[in-house]
Amino acid sequence: MRRLPPSLRALVHPNYRLWAAADLVSSTGTWMQVLGLNWLVLTITGSATAVGLTILFQAVPMLALGSWAGALADRLPTRPMALVTQTLHLLLAVALALIALHGASVGAIYLIAALSGAVAVFDGPVMGKLGAQVVPRDDLGNALALGSVLNSTGRILGMSLGGVLAGLTGNVTLFALNAVSFLAVIVAVLAMRREALFPLPVSPPERAGVRAGLRYLLADHRLLVLFALGFVLSSVGRNYQVSMAAMSTGPLQAGPQGFGLLSTVFAVGTVLGGLYAAHRRELTITLLLAAAGVTSTLQLLSGFSPGLITFAAVLLPIAAGAVLIDTAMGTRVQLDTAEDMRGRVLAAQGMVAAGAGALGGPLVGWLAEVLGPDRALTVAGVVTVAATLAAAAALLRLRRRHETEAQTGPELVPSRGALQPAG
Repeated sequence: MRRLPPSLRALVHPNYRLWAAADLVSSTGTWMQVLGLNWLVLTITGSATAVGLTILFQAVPMLALGSWAGALADRLPTRPMALVTQTLHLLLAVALALIALHGASVGAIYLIAALSGAVAVFDGPVMGKLGAQVVPRDDLGNALALGSVLNSTGRILGMSLGGVLAGLTGNVTLFALNAVSFLAVIVAVLAMRREALFPLPVSPPERAGVRAGLRYLLADHRLLVLFALGFVLSSVGRNYQVSMAAMSTGPLQAGPQGFGLLSTVFAVGTVLGGLYAAHRRELTITLLLAAAGVTSTLQLLSGFSPGLITFAAVLLPIAAGAVLIDTAMGTRVQLDTAEDMRGRVLAAQGMVAAGAGALGGPLVGWLAEVLGPDRALTVAGVVTVAATLAAAAALLRLRRRHETEAQTGPELVPSRGALQPAG
């Protein structure tokens, strides 16, 4: 294969090319189903609360089962587990299509949502570990950044194509196409060349299980700081679907057309952020904190936007920064933790994200109702700026302590993955 630019270096690896193609197809199918499922529930019930309950049913299994899912991912072979979880996702998408075809009941939809969430709990750390095995360690950050671009592209394609197809053929088609998208992932996993994989070690018995993973997480103070920062940024600072809708119908007086414009701008920003992350040779903690500081400050200022165009102009770098934060966070979480603990750490990260999503949406909505959407954005921006500064100070203290301990004797130096220099 001819030489690729550094921003695309992960594509040199044949297994990653399979992974990337499947990721784009799967992301497109997933967002088609998200659109179709939300619209189906809204059509049946006429209630936005019912749509929120569907999202809640999908999130609860992550909070309840995440630790065990991560422990399994660290003990069982990755590719067979990936094939099992993707097959289950395929069957659930088919079941949803059949339910919609023969007359959906909201109870059946809630059941499918909960089962999908349960499968996703086990699928997340497994696919995360498999994604880390299709490229060497030095190219993992680039692979994650390109993955962000593919996910953003899949979201744009899925929502736009889904909107057209839903109007022409109904929601059943969206669910059926999502089932086909899982088939693409299964084919890609089967087609991967075993000799071209970069395997991760399996946890030995003494380091296996939920308790061992919990002890590892509690000992890695740097990782706890990153998770705490990620929780605040995701819950208070990243629920822009709520904020954009509230600003469009409130202070900006832009209506549904304005909301559509802002959604498009946000999607474009996520692609730009992913491309910038892919261009970077290394995604460090310093870069993560800088992006968090800039996006938090912009969020604070966005509440003072006098009109739709001004708000959109501020929203674009916020969206780019959000993807940069996620990519840098994911890279550091994977590279700075012990490889035999990778599944449990990824599961913990997924639990943090699920908790932030479950809390953040209602909280941001409540703030918008009580304070007004513009003031809610400003207050949330102040909170995220403060959280970023606190995280930076905590990480600096940990780094200095690590350097001091390293000078006093090797017996005081933490194991690999704990308290790595901030970079």
